[in-house]
Amino acid sequence: MSHYVYMLLCKGDRIYTGYATDVQKRFEAHKAGKGAKFTKAFPPEKILKVFELKTKHDAMRLEFFIKRQPLEIKKACIQLPEGTLPSFFSET
Repeated sequence: MSHYVYMLLCKGDRIYTGYATDVQKRFEAHKAGKGAKFTKAFPPEKILKVFELKTKHDAMRLEFFIKRQPLEIKKACIQLPEGTLPSFFSET
């Protein structure tokens, strides 16, 4: 099973980062107001970026790291080529 970290554009140009095994299903849940408090307050508009990782552990670590980055770093992560992980993160 693949594990994903996703980044969403939400109302007010806010960026939400989360973990899922099925990104589209999780996105639809966010749009329906289910799940994170953040996406209830700031509904998601679109998926900006998806990172695929081999293990849940690595996906959770990446989610944690991205959530704590300043907006400029989050935007840089979104611009990374497909299949590229942020340079500050290394898989275990």
